[in-house]
Amino acid sequence: MKNSIQLFEEKTIRSVWNDTEEEWYFSVVDVIETLCDSTNPTDYLKKLRKRDTLLGEYIGTNCPQVEMKTSTGKNRKTLPLKIDV
Repeated sequence: MKNSIQLFEEKTIRSVWNDTEEEWYFSVVDVIETLCDSTNPTDYLKKLRKRDTLLGEYIGTNCPQVEMKTSTGKNRKTLPLKIDV
């Protein structure tokens, strides 16, 4: 897998390419922060999952976490969005 940073309206969105599945994975928390302009995107996602039980069940069972580099260069697991090419 290759790590990458994508820019969207001057905001960074962590991403990683999966060679085996030929898909891009994007950090859900980074996408939420960018699209919603949230100051605490992790909390925003938690509240969203509580309000929408179907989404909460899906994210909890069907979304394995993927390692991505943080802005400090450390690898951390995060929830991904899969994008097919």
